[in-house]
Amino acid sequence: MDISALEGQELTAVEFVSDYLRLRFDGPMLTLYSWPHLLLSDFSLAYGEPEYRNGICAQIGEMVAKASLEEFEALTVEFESGTVIALSLREEDLDGPEAGSYSEDGSDNATEEF
Repeated sequence: MDISALEGQELTAVEFVSDYLRLRFDGPMLTLYSWPHLLLSDFSLAYGEPEYRNGICAQIGEMVAKASLEEFEALTVEFESGTVIALSLREEDLDGPEAGSYSEDGSDNATEEF
């Protein structure tokens, strides 16, 4: 699946739902059913660690420099600041059969699961 449409888009909203994360951009939307890691220049943060939510929310307003989804490997969204939101797509790291979904137009009707 090609998620390169995220490149050049601004992260406009972060939604923490009970058991998933939704990232909204200028148009596209990513829904992640497993919690991604946040990779900063000096350290990384995982779900449940202090400052995890603050770190992800701090990316609001940042532009995406590079976005890729390598099936059965990883999803990465790198911002111009160098911060990366990364999710392993390896079977042993997932909580369920799908890791998330992607909608290029941001609607719930046109989503592709991965």
